[in-house]
Amino acid sequence: MKLTLIRRYRGLTMTAAVALLATVALTASSTPGPTQEVSLATSTPTGPMELPDEWMTAQRMSDGSTDLSTAKYTKARGEADLVAAHTRKAYRHLAERPWSFFGPSNIGGRVVDIAVDPQVPDQVFIAAASGGIWRSGDAGATFETAWPDDGTQSMGAVAMTSDGVLFAGTGEAQPGGGSITFGGDGIYRSTDRGKTWRHVGLRDSHAIARFAIDPTDEDRIFAAASGNLFKPGGQRGVYLSENGGDSWRQVLAPPNPTTGATEVLIDPTNPRRMYAAMWDHLREPHQRTYGGPGSSLWRSDDGGRTWQRMTNGLPTDADQGRWGLALAPNDPQRLYAYVGTALGPFRAFYRSDDGGDTWTQTPVTAGQASQSTFSWWFGKLFVDPTNADHVFLTGVNLMRSTNGAQSFSSVGGVHADQHTMRWDPKVPGRVYLGNDGGFYRSEANGAGGWVKSTYEPYTQFYTVDVAETDPVLKVGGAQDNGCNRGYTGVGGPWSAIGCGDGLQVIIHPEDPTIVFGCSQYGSCYRSENSGAAPRQTIGAGQTTSARRNWLTPLQFDPSDPDVMYYAGNIVNRSTDNGRTWTPISPDLTGGGPNDPSGYPWGTITTIAAAPSDGDTLYVGTDDGRLWWTDDLGGTWHQVDPAQLPGTWVTRVAVHPTDEDIAYATFSGFRSGSDRPHVMITRDGGRTWSDIGQGLPDAPVNSIVPTADGLLLVGTDVGVFMSAWNGGEWAALGTDLPQAPVMYLRYHEPTRQLTSATFGRGVYDLTVPRCPAASTKLPLKPTGVGVVGVLSSCKKA
Repeated sequence: MKLTLIRRYRGLTMTAAVALLATVALTASSTPGPTQEVSLATSTPTGPMELPDEWMTAQRMSDGSTDLSTAKYTKARGEADLVAAHTRKAYRHLAERPWSFFGPSNIGGRVVDIAVDPQVPDQVFIAAASGGIWRSGDAGATFETAWPDDGTQSMGAVAMTSDGVLFAGTGEAQPGGGSITFGGDGIYRSTDRGKTWRHVGLRDSHAIARFAIDPTDEDRIFAAASGNLFKPGGQRGVYLSENGGDSWRQVLAPPNPTTGATEVLIDPTNPRRMYAAMWDHLREPHQRTYGGPGSSLWRSDDGGRTWQRMTNGLPTDADQGRWGLALAPNDPQRLYAYVGTALGPFRAFYRSDDGGDTWTQTPVTAGQASQSTFSWWFGKLFVDPTNADHVFLTGVNLMRSTNGAQSFSSVGGVHADQHTMRWDPKVPGRVYLGNDGGFYRSEANGAGGWVKSTYEPYTQFYTVDVAETDPVLKVGGAQDNGCNRGYTGVGGPWSAIGCGDGLQVIIHPEDPTIVFGCSQYGSCYRSENSGAAPRQTIGAGQTTSARRNWLTPLQFDPSDPDVMYYAGNIVNRSTDNGRTWTPISPDLTGGGPNDPSGYPWGTITTIAAAPSDGDTLYVGTDDGRLWWTDDLGGTWHQVDPAQLPGTWVTRVAVHPTDEDIAYATFSGFRSGSDRPHVMITRDGGRTWSDIGQGLPDAPVNSIVPTADGLLLVGTDVGVFMSAWNGGEWAALGTDLPQAPVMYLRYHEPTRQLTSATFGRGVYDLTVPRCPAASTKLPLKPTGVGVVGVLSSCKKA
């Protein structure tokens, strides 16, 4: 990341942000990490959103809701559990089919917190943003899971007492990278170093940003509760447990309902003195407020009973975004703080030498801070335990000061976007780092010599593709970790093949050396060297569209691999395998930055050509529209909006042998309505009906119809199976972690189903054969006994 940093600009309204992007210049740059490559997108993006949290949030709120609460996902997961229980009872063969982890093991993903075991040498625990808690016994060289696969995977904080009791705070406090969609359900405790966990409170906190443990009484534990980004209220502020986590009470209430705590610190030499940082933030469907009057710094001198806001030398106006706050362990009178503006750019850096009584602004500039225009994405400072002048500032780059924050310089050798650091008290000079690329270790006190973990299987994937010629060969697009290629079998390392954020990545069906990879907003390439250079650029200069989605669809025509489709707000077609492109549609959306309705997006999100008829295409958009053409774009027909849910179309797929049968999946929630998530047409797109009854009420992200009559869907809460015409749904497989399934890829010859998860990597499963679901079924199934189909799978 983030190689076109301007795309992260945060305005007050989405429409204003899109317009303002055209005039905002890059404010920071970073040296690509070991798995990065400079993005092909070098111009201001023309897409609808500047970050994946906008992309993922927008589709899940396209049902008109203003809240992506944990309660919605708790309800959906409960419904998924009921489907799974029914499957185990009625169709055990489906329920017990194993998912196996394929990889990658070496790419990693966002690490938001670190806890160093004070007793066990080289033992470290980390919190992965949407991948749970992980343990390393070799100083971070390799990790193994220390969190249940069926628990919430979204994490914000992890901490450990001196006698080895672990605390995990669920829900990520950084509103970005997609994880804002997946809040947490409070605090968990483990007394056996992560083997088992018990929920101990703050279920309505949504996101826990930090823990602080009283060194003189470790039953006293403080938690910074950030709160629900999408709605005011709930459990926010600083909470205290005085019985080792058994119960919690609020000790610092936020100044208003949209403010939560993001930092809590204890003076190690005087545990009665404490500090906290508050952040005023709210995300609405078309507006972000990432600063305000609630953003502030606080101090307590009586162990957290009472608090006073620190203002002497600090700003008191409303233009305050997220604060970062740290104290020097060897000189706790020394404090450091920085703050961004409400819009996101870095604002100022401050230092106190008297425990927060007075503050002085330092000469640190925006360039030295490396915050770009999204300082709220970081919000952390770290001080060397043995040297109060040795300070690290998180940002796009890792910034380091050796003169008490009078100036900062960049530390190289690590992936971009820094989130957490911890020193190992048992090994002088050893420091650990977590960023968007995973986990790093330095034996040079953070000044350099960073070594990346070699086994960290918690990557956030958007897409995956499988080579038709060899299903062991896979490629995928990962959040902030580029396009990647895996060809070493189960659990093995993958290699980077370009891109900034990795989005759509596909392999030529007949020649696996031809690979297409896409960064954000449809900045794609064509490679005849398995993804490596040289590469031909595909994107704004070669295709026609005014707007392109964060995940711009790029697909082969299954009837002719030389024919390809690329879509922004206009469908483009290539007949020479991606070398040249021709537009074949008008604008198929109703949105865009200048749309008078205020809808600021307006892009095509999915496109599919019929395997049985290359003249038939189906298209879906982010503003809920479906289109079809049966004359290769000569005439486009819009589906009557009254038939559709109106929510974001996540995927369209066409029946393997009948171009008149197609499927569409939709994001969002039903929100008390009968809004469908999966629909079918049996008459070439003219009429559509709901076949998703029985699925959990959760976003459906992907759909695959198999040649022998099965229908497979990937959702935010698992993978499910039915027959071509829907009806009864069964949960498919076991041991798939509870991370959102963003993309499915089915390899027909081997019946291998591959799932791309957002936080736990890529998994494979062999789809069972179901004798009743065969090509002997009518090609337009209208009355097939669905129960009979699934029952037959038990005997397969």
